[in-house]
Amino acid sequence: MSYPESIDYAAIAPPVVCALGASGVLLTDLIAPRARRLLPALAAGVLLGALGALAAAAAAAPTRGTFCSTRFCSYAVDPFTIFLQALFCLAGVVIVLLSAASVEAEHVPAGEFYFLLLTSLAGMLTLAAARDLLVLLLALEVVTLPALILVGLRRTDPRAAEAALTFFLISVLATAITVYGMSLLYGVTGSVQLGGILDALRRAPHQPVAALAVVLAIAGFAFKVAAVPFHAWAPDTYQGAPVPVAAFLSVASKAAGFAGLILLLAACAPYAPSWRPVIAVLAVATMTVGNVAALRQRHVVRLLAWSSIAQAGYILVPLAVPDPAAALAYLGAYAVMNLGAFGCAVAVAGRRPRSAVADYRGLFADAPALALALAFFLTCLAGLPPGIVGLVAKVVVFRSAVDGGMSWLAVVMAVNTVIALYYYARLAASLFDTSPDQAEPGRGDATHLLPVPAPVAAAVAITAAVAVVLGFWPQALLGVVPGFG
Repeated sequence: MSYPESIDYAAIAPPVVCALGASGVLLTDLIAPRARRLLPALAAGVLLGALGALAAAAAAAPTRGTFCSTRFCSYAVDPFTIFLQALFCLAGVVIVLLSAASVEAEHVPAGEFYFLLLTSLAGMLTLAAARDLLVLLLALEVVTLPALILVGLRRTDPRAAEAALTFFLISVLATAITVYGMSLLYGVTGSVQLGGILDALRRAPHQPVAALAVVLAIAGFAFKVAAVPFHAWAPDTYQGAPVPVAAFLSVASKAAGFAGLILLLAACAPYAPSWRPVIAVLAVATMTVGNVAALRQRHVVRLLAWSSIAQAGYILVPLAVPDPAAALAYLGAYAVMNLGAFGCAVAVAGRRPRSAVADYRGLFADAPALALALAFFLTCLAGLPPGIVGLVAKVVVFRSAVDGGMSWLAVVMAVNTVIALYYYARLAASLFDTSPDQAEPGRGDATHLLPVPAPVAAAVAITAAVAVVLGFWPQALLGVVPGFG
């Protein structure tokens, strides 16, 4: 396959800016160690620069491609790419704010941390624009490998090493399955480009090998989004990793997995009768196992991990219809809600590193604003007022399932939503527990208040403000989701 020599540098600018910025952060840490405290600001600036490059490219031409053959491009910028790349950049900025205080407090090497974070985000930006199997696979690995190292970056913590090892082993297995599926898909269609695969599958009669190839490739991305039965790595990894890294995995990394899955399913649309039941079964298993397991959790980060698994099941529902626009809408709302919840967990973990549910009991007395924010994000995740953004997101998914002729899937989701209410409400209620056996001398006075680092407070405030705006003005999100409505 030959490509023309001209490259659309405006199209590839966001991941290039992110990759160059990652190198700049690492060099700054090596050359000027005294400037280490400026690294969070530098990392956030890199992501805002990538967002600016994306905005400039989108304004010049909303649809463009590069590395093109005669008919198809391996890298394309379209509304789907723009939406996801903007989501990755904004989520990355929030992750940087959440990590600013904990990186220093936990003696995590700052240069390596932000270098790995930006490198993984560069992979996500590339993945959203990938339009062939090779670019898709390489971008997925660029996302995963730095994230794996981030999980184990606390070298003195055996839990981090165990979490990284779990992540690594299951990641290797998932990659092997994905590569095998993609190789079969190439063998059947004779093309690595998604457009070429779509054309070949439309022309050729139904082949069992092609159906198997699609299912195997789906399995690899199911690992990335922590869908059951590929979810075993998530709870242990989230609990063992630094809390900001857990937030990164639960939002940005999960969104990257869904981006790849949506692209792959679109290329294999002629085989929808083969993969739609698989996605539906994955959705049911993922939301049910996630919610039931969350009922038993006594560790907040672990509870949020199981909650994020259940939320992945909700996002899979419209993909079984298929209605990728509804999945993207829910993914955007989920990113805001979950980043806010993890932001509150980061703030509490700074003073109560056990992060047990018991440590959150009576939090309102020590940090009233933080407790109110966490309660708000929990109601968002549950889909209850005042968390209207979560309710709107769930209604979008319900409507998608019903309109797509899968009402039974909407019923299963409704049952799981009721199950989830219990553990969200239990944690939210404990924040305001003022029972005598929980009271402590001096609790609630000025000397006992829980301090919240300024960057973490800013991240929580930003996500809360966005969640409120989206709750009362959902069109701000739905209007930018490609293909919605």
